[in-house]
Amino acid sequence: MKYSVILNPYSNRWKAADALPRLQEIYSQQSVDVQFYKTDEPTHATQLAKSISQDVEQTIIVAGGDGTIGEVVNGLYQAKPEGILGPLGIIPLGTANDLVNNLGHPLALEQAVATIIQGKTRRIDLGKVNDWVFANNSAIGLEPVVTIFNIRMTRWKGVIRYLIAALRAIYSQPEWTMQIRWDDGEYDGPISLVSVGNCPVTGGLFRMAPAADPEDGLLTFVRGFAPTRLAMLKLLPRAISGGYVNDPAIHQHHTRSLHITCQPQTPLQADGELRSETLTEITYTILPSRLDVFCP
Repeated sequence: MKYSVILNPYSNRWKAADALPRLQEIYSQQSVDVQFYKTDEPTHATQLAKSISQDVEQTIIVAGGDGTIGEVVNGLYQAKPEGILGPLGIIPLGTANDLVNNLGHPLALEQAVATIIQGKTRRIDLGKVNDWVFANNSAIGLEPVVTIFNIRMTRWKGVIRYLIAALRAIYSQPEWTMQIRWDDGEYDGPISLVSVGNCPVTGGLFRMAPAADPEDGLLTFVRGFAPTRLAMLKLLPRAISGGYVNDPAIHQHHTRSLHITCQPQTPLQADGELRSETLTEITYTILPSRLDVFCP
């Protein structure tokens, strides 16, 4: 089997670049045919994955964080809009590594490589928001505002950065009016957040869609409105455990599709990466059983 590793050196604030020599050494010890590609700009991983996947003998491995995984998955999807994608190998080099943690995959480099080489796979769903595919989570409203603050911060590192970004986003007290339609329900009114999960955890520690299951053929979304900063702050620690969905202001649903009209414009994040800051129409759909990933 031939492996192509797409590595994002910027992942985890350039720490991923330091892992390249060790990865090359590990693969050399395994005596496997592997070629490394380093990304050098946003969406480069998508372009590489789309191009490499044309060679059916190549198995693509993504080395980076959740955003890089998302870019690679989109490259695979663009190359093959129908049918099963992958198998995809994942070497976690990000800050939070949400998808890997949600799937229970190893974080250590040696174990991640061994998992891929042994060849066992697991088939998971994908979500799609407008024209972008995601593997773990997407959101509009408060959550991508957190992403915006997270991008701007350079002093703090690791998961603590997500927590501080959440506090700053809450202090800004954003609010939207949304019309939301899903398989068996609808809502019109004020909204603070809409978080759509293929998996439960995002941001390293927030269980934003606690009932999400990447193999159930459904998206799990949470909507809620907190009218004051204090109300938002009270929900924050409960979002870490997922218990915030038991609050009367928070509602969790399962659906195959979700359409949202929003005023004013909302930002959108998918797999932790900001995809837009100016959306008023958002459509989510589930792509059931679409991606094979190597698993322990």
